[in-house]
Formats: sequence, structure tokens, C-alpha cells
Amino acid sequence: MAEELKSLEDLNQAVTGTTAAVSLDEPREPVRDALGRSYATGKRKDAVARVWVKPGSGKVIVNGKDQSVYFARPVLRLILRQPFTVAGVEDQFDVMATVAGGGLSGQAGAVKHGISKALQLYDPSLRGALKAAGFLTRDSRVVERKKFGRRKARRSFQFSKR
Repeated sequence: MAEELKSLEDLNQAVTGTTAAVSLDEPREPVRDALGRSYATGKRKDAVARVWVKPGSGKVIVNGKDQSVYFARPVLRLILRQPFTVAGVEDQFDVMATVAGGGLSGQAGAVKHGISKALQLYDPSLRGALKAAGFLTRDSRVVERKKFGRRKARRSFQFSKR
């Protein structure tokens, strides 16, 4: 009969044949390009944002325009600032983003997602705060497709009994 395994360590030992514990908490390395920037892609609804983050004075450029020009509504600018406030690094990073697809709300969410991912790549110590706030998770909610035999995704044609 085979021996009974009572813990994950016993299972790991049986599979690998070694007694050394495997370290799952290896420190993450910063990911930066030759110019000292970190790149990430953010997505939300139909919008896709390409985001570069580098140390600076807190300037945010979206599609070649300042954030206050591109995202005129204050709520959208507040969405862009959320990753910096949660990580506690306001006015320490410059952001250059290009975003396409979707509407302004989806684009703001995509840039926020990209900023969060790029920040944790630039400084892995920020990952805990960003992950706890849920900024590293892609929001999978998208528009439901229209079904046949219906007017919209769920709305039916008017029913007349008589």
C-alpha cells in the first residue's frame, strides 16, 4: 500500500523527491526599460490603454493632451489619481498613456488599470496596496450581446394578449 500524505510539504517532497522547501515568496524585481520607464497595458470595457510610468512631478499625458483637457469631467480625473493615492506616491511619477476604444468612462478605467500595473512593475513594494484596493484586477464586465428574438440584450418586443 502507498503511504498516506497528510500535508502539502509531504506531497511536495513525494513529487520532487527532495526535502528542501520551495520558496514561493521570492522578491519581485523591478521591470524597467532603457529610459527608466515601466510599461503596462490596461483594459476596461472596450477601451485599451498603453501606459508608461517614470519618476517625475506628477504630470499625466493622455493621447498627447493633458489629463484635464482629455478627461474634462472631474470624476474621470479622480479615477486616474486613485492608484497614486492608494500607493501613497502622489506627484512622484509622470504618466504617458495612449488609449483607444470605448467611451471616456471606459478609457479612464483602462488608464487607471494600466497605471496600477505599471506602478507595481516599477516598484514591486507597491503591489500589496494596489492589489488590496483591487486595482490590479481587470474588470471583466462588458456589454451583453443582443439576443435573437429580442429588441436588445434582455428587452423583449411588446406583448399583446388580445
